[in-house]
Amino acid sequence: MTLPETEVTGAGPAAGPTGARPADPAGLGTPQPAWPHRHLLDTDALTWPQIELVLDTARHMGEIVAGARPRSTTLRGIGVTNLFYEASTRTRVSFEVAAKHLSADVVNVAVSGSSIEKGESLLDTMRTLEALGARVLVMRHAVSGAPYLVSREFRGAVVNAGDGWHAHPTQALLDLYTLLGHVPGGSLRGRKVVILGDVLHSRVARSNLWTLTAAGADVWLCGPATLLRGFEAWAAAGVGGARRFTVTTDMAAALADADAVMALRIQKERMASGLLPSLGEYVARFGLTRERLAATSPSCIVMHPGPMNEGVEIAADVATGPSSVVTEQVANGVAVRMAVLALVASAAGLSTGLPAPRLTGGAQ
Repeated sequence: MTLPETEVTGAGPAAGPTGARPADPAGLGTPQPAWPHRHLLDTDALTWPQIELVLDTARHMGEIVAGARPRSTTLRGIGVTNLFYEASTRTRVSFEVAAKHLSADVVNVAVSGSSIEKGESLLDTMRTLEALGARVLVMRHAVSGAPYLVSREFRGAVVNAGDGWHAHPTQALLDLYTLLGHVPGGSLRGRKVVILGDVLHSRVARSNLWTLTAAGADVWLCGPATLLRGFEAWAAAGVGGARRFTVTTDMAAALADADAVMALRIQKERMASGLLPSLGEYVARFGLTRERLAATSPSCIVMHPGPMNEGVEIAADVATGPSSVVTEQVANGVAVRMAVLALVASAAGLSTGLPAPRLTGGAQ
């Protein structure tokens, strides 16, 4: 993999102990770059070598998932708790399977029927789970920034599984992993990647902008003008203040010779808020159909973070067609999340065979 000229240099509050180095948590057998992050809250805090480390570790983890290697004992005896304040199937199950492949003790917390419904605060819930053995907390919350708040108090490792409209770092990493498996030469430099649909409300799009531009991709955002608000200014400034991308409402221009198209879910509440006149009009102007896909590169792949509204943002024959890698994204998510869990646990001193330094609340 070629090192892009510009690295991701965002300063999210995810950094771990200075100079922390994983003791080869994936068993790669070779010296690895430093991984300083005991929390993964967004992709903006990752340098390109750190992104490469996640991807390389995921390739190793993929062999475990495929049964070519025995189950890892990296997190044996470590409590991994999935705390999801929003409904989820793909992401929650993916994290659960990933943690089990690492031999972790996994607990899933359902908000329905819990003390959360009785008014327990987020931090009180976190402290309760920590007292009950949670050492890695995988968290999804409807409020942007909620995982950052928890990370300041939690003494283990926090992984953001999606917060509001803000970020979904593991989805962006698995999308990048999937893309690199399909482009010739394994490099995205100069490759055109289109993100299509409700960009405004998409935490997936925001996290993908950091990883895709870091990989050198030519990123285009496309959709109705009402669902692109604010991104024109970001495009002009550049991701990280340097890496430009394109924002357009012209679907023909966006799809022309595209190497990959990622469709985003359209929700009916966007019409109620006045952002869309009707689903029918959206489908007519921006629905990803086989006819529109013909304008892309012959080897173009189709992606979707799920869940899909077939017949709305993506036609059924495109969603399941030969260009679709949607199910591959789901499968790759397990390996990528195994890599993330192993790396953050290592930075927190939780992995098997690693020292367990005393952690204090607020340490990043």
